[in-house]
Amino acid sequence: MPRPPLPPFHLAVPVHDLAAARDFYGRLLGCVEGRSDSQWVDFDLYGHQLVCHRSDAARASTPQAHNAVDGHDVPVPHFGVVLPMDDWTALATRLRGAGVRFVVEPHVRFAGGPGEQSTMFFHDPSGNALEFKAFADPSQLFAR
Repeated sequence: MPRPPLPPFHLAVPVHDLAAARDFYGRLLGCVEGRSDSQWVDFDLYGHQLVCHRSDAARASTPQAHNAVDGHDVPVPHFGVVLPMDDWTALATRLRGAGVRFVVEPHVRFAGGPGEQSTMFFHDPSGNALEFKAFADPSQLFAR
């Protein structure tokens, strides 16, 4: 049975600097800015609502936990989007060109096995960890 279209999710994250968040999410990731206030700004993150709230407690210098996944230390927590492969490749190229420091470089995870995916991890200027991934075969998203 086909799944109905997914409703957009809403995620709010702390940031230490709204101008840096606007540059990172708006200019670098290409997210369109929505509503904003002096303490927060909404972004359209591939059809989902990401809200950056200014906070003195933003994690920029706070170490995160990591979990070993397929030979890499994956930051926890993290968030991101599953993109079509062409969009993922274009984003990886854009991030590399901008000199983004990756936590986990763009690569193929679980190669040849269930759930094979292209993935990359990096941080925003406030230390929030992001993962963007893509599947050559989208039916592998929940493969076991």
